[in-house]
Amino acid sequence: MPKYKLLFGLIILFVVSCKPKEQVFPDSLIIENITTIDAKNGLKEHQTLIIKEGKIQKIASSKDLKLSKKNTIIDGSGKYLIPGLWDAHIHFAYMEELAPSMFGLFLAYGITSIRDTGGQISYVKKFKEASMSNPTTVPRVMIAGPLLDGMPNVYDGSAPSRPHLSTGSATVDDIVKQVNQLDSIGVDLLKAYEMLTPEQFSKIIELAREKGMKVTGHVPLSMDVISASNAGLNSMEHMRNLELSCASNAEELLNNRKQLLISGKNDPGGILRSRIHAAQRFNAVDNYDDEKANEVLKVLAKNETWQIPTLALYRSTRLKENFTHLPDSIRIKWENGLQAMENQEPSPDRTKYTNWMLKMTGKIHQYEIAIMAGTDTPIGYLTPGLSLHEELSQLVEAGLSPLEALKTATLNPAIILILKLSLVGSVKIPGQI
Repeated sequence: MPKYKLLFGLIILFVVSCKPKEQVFPDSLIIENITTIDAKNGLKEHQTLIIKEGKIQKIASSKDLKLSKKNTIIDGSGKYLIPGLWDAHIHFAYMEELAPSMFGLFLAYGITSIRDTGGQISYVKKFKEASMSNPTTVPRVMIAGPLLDGMPNVYDGSAPSRPHLSTGSATVDDIVKQVNQLDSIGVDLLKAYEMLTPEQFSKIIELAREKGMKVTGHVPLSMDVISASNAGLNSMEHMRNLELSCASNAEELLNNRKQLLISGKNDPGGILRSRIHAAQRFNAVDNYDDEKANEVLKVLAKNETWQIPTLALYRSTRLKENFTHLPDSIRIKWENGLQAMENQEPSPDRTKYTNWMLKMTGKIHQYEIAIMAGTDTPIGYLTPGLSLHEELSQLVEAGLSPLEALKTATLNPAIILILKLSLVGSVKIPGQI
């Protein structure tokens, strides 16, 4: 009998010793039973995250992690966790009265990183400095400084719709001075614009390579897309002027543009650019040639010229409900502007162009040309933060899967902008922010 008592005692001891030990994570926040989603790992249900000092320290299956009641625990049941989102195309300087509210709006909609793609350096640098000084309460900010444009420059401050976002350079030497100055101030990238000459554009690319910076922008009107991509343009904003190179009469359009640029050299840049767009954009869409487009897209894929379509700028449905969280003065102004816009029927040409953009985005994706999500907020009554979600919806409509769309606003920006992938872009450890 004593032998059986001993055996019974050993069994009890074995069972007790096999019972999972309750774990305590001091000074940590724990989210239990949440579903995580990211572009690398897909969807994982019933996960537990250990967060300390703002960074993920551990992720484990909730069933495998026995937690002590001494921990600070949030029940994540029925909720989802995704990486912080990027809006890779915004403008603080476009509407300075709204700019102070933009950080809060971005965070409210889950955007934790933003890329400002054009504004006077003295103004946009303040937002980057605020981000660096408050990394846990303010979105990450990357800046390009002013649009690097030729002469006449487009965003010269001559009209409310063309605030002073750019610098105009008459010569290649002017470009060199501008780029060197921006580099000394500490911009993260450069943005080339539409009125540049091919020589000025090439110099921007050359200097950026020397300084280890990326160049994004609009394809200059004096060039075609293939030439700009082959020169080294890293990414294209809005797919700007892509349609001009995908037309059966692309060469004729380019020659005509060059003549228009010469004849209009003394006109304001914004007016000249609009005149050229009006003369050629819809003509190019009407003369779209699939074979020509395939030729262009093959070059973009080969050169890894990324795309930021900003479909929401052209295709999203603006609703007054979207303006709820804007400052009152801006909300009223936007509601009045929206009312005026709703009273105007979109032209058949504009509808055709926006549909072309959606179709071309899908084609770009089929060619495996990487896409980043951006919006151009606050241009076009696009609410900061909310508009990024509209952009993701548009990307899905263009043919991306929801997970692929999520990738454009999480992992892809981290890759192209050369950030530490261990810190951003996906839900993982160690040290995920």
